Amino acid sequence: MDAKLRDSYHIDKARARASFGRAAETYDAAAILQKQVRDEMLSRLDLVKISPQVILDAGCGTGAASHALQKRFAKSQVVSLDFALPMLQKTRSHDLGFLRQLKSLFGSTKQSLLCADIEALPLASASTGLIWSNLAIQWCNDLDAALQEFHRVLQPEGLLMFSTFGPDTLRELRVATNQNNVGEPSRTSVSRFIDMHDIGDALVRAGFSAPVLDVERFTLTYDDVKSVMRDLKSIGAHNATDGRARGLLGRGFLQKLQENYEQFRSEGKLPATFEVVYGHAWRGKDKPADGLSPITFKARNK
Repeated sequence: MDAKLRDSYHIDKARARASFGRAAETYDAAAILQKQVRDEMLSRLDLVKISPQVILDAGCGTGAASHALQKRFAKSQVVSLDFALPMLQKTRSHDLGFLRQLKSLFGSTKQSLLCADIEALPLASASTGLIWSNLAIQWCNDLDAALQEFHRVLQPEGLLMFSTFGPDTLRELRVATNQNNVGEPSRTSVSRFIDMHDIGDALVRAGFSAPVLDVERFTLTYDDVKSVMRDLKSIGAHNATDGRARGLLGRGFLQKLQENYEQFRSEGKLPATFEVVYGHAWRGKDKPADGLSPITFKARNK
């Protein structure tokens, strides 16, 4: 991929941060997929026997996973990290009764809020036993930097568990906006999402041991294109790439987008596909003698 194309997909962090900040009040009601993926990740955590003293929820959003993790690991310190301050502020409104119970038992709510970027974690090396990240690392510009930061702050034998979006995500929207030169053909309409195998390679480069990754596809259905766009806006998932169209796109753009998206209508509904990549990996004590770590890709039959 040439430098010009890479630049066009570069995430404008200020725009992304502002979009998620504005969506803090509407996020929980609209984040249906995020909840499904969170529940799946929690079920996978049932298979792992760990007792982390410190847990990092990297890209915590409004904090639903942070509170679920605090319930599961009541004696752990959960650090909720997000780059959008309004999202962090919403974490305080989740499950206040349980937080009060923790305070009575342990003398502290054990809830720490940290406004920061995943690509530059303001945490000490080897300070965390579990890093959890649900559908957040796709907003990183440098996946290698993010994974290296995760590896740095994890303690030896600490666990990284994450989910992110794969390349098939919003493929219908990508096709509909690029077809017949809607807007400008050189403009980016949807973020670039990284393939599972490339994520596995990046985990090995970062020093993780024996990463395990698999993919699940979800299809959400809508009555019209406006509903697709409204849902994305409600969770803060605006197009924040540098190659996005600037300014108002106008009625002509929306009309052409609607016409192009219609080719995907099935049984009276418009689909929006989301490819979710799940992964987990351990920070080992020592690297394998040959300097390589095996990667496992699991098949899903659904």
